[in-house]
Amino acid sequence: MTAWTAELAEHEDTMALGRRLGALLGRGDLVLLAGPLGAGKTVLVKGIAEGLGVRGRVSSPTFVISRVHPGERATLVHVDAYRLGGDALELDDLDLDTDLEDAVVVIEWGEGFAERLAEDHLLVRIDRRPDDVREVSLTGLPRVVAALTA
Repeated sequence: MTAWTAELAEHEDTMALGRRLGALLGRGDLVLLAGPLGAGKTVLVKGIAEGLGVRGRVSSPTFVISRVHPGERATLVHVDAYRLGGDALELDDLDLDTDLEDAVVVIEWGEGFAERLAEDHLLVRIDRRPDDVREVSLTGLPRVVAALTA
């Protein structure tokens, strides 16, 4: 599987990667974010939103589970599946397969059960080292990973 890795030393590095991803993503793309609490998943989504031309505040949808952000290039559907606890039936209730046709869907904590929404998806793993540097790896969506390595 195609993979890309990087170290992100600063908050702005995570935002910049997100902006770059947002510029590469389009309608129908599914992105799954994995990593521990505080790794920078929501920061990355904020960058993706900027890359998609989303205006307005983007924040974690932890308590509402899903937020929709219209953008210039595509709508961003931002889901926080943490409280779903890997429950595929609750994920089905969000009707994300419909959103996938017309939006970029980014799911925090979706690894292990949200992959079934789209055969082709991007998995982004973010780990936070003790020195606060983030190690990020991307697998899937070959066109996106190839563009990052070019």
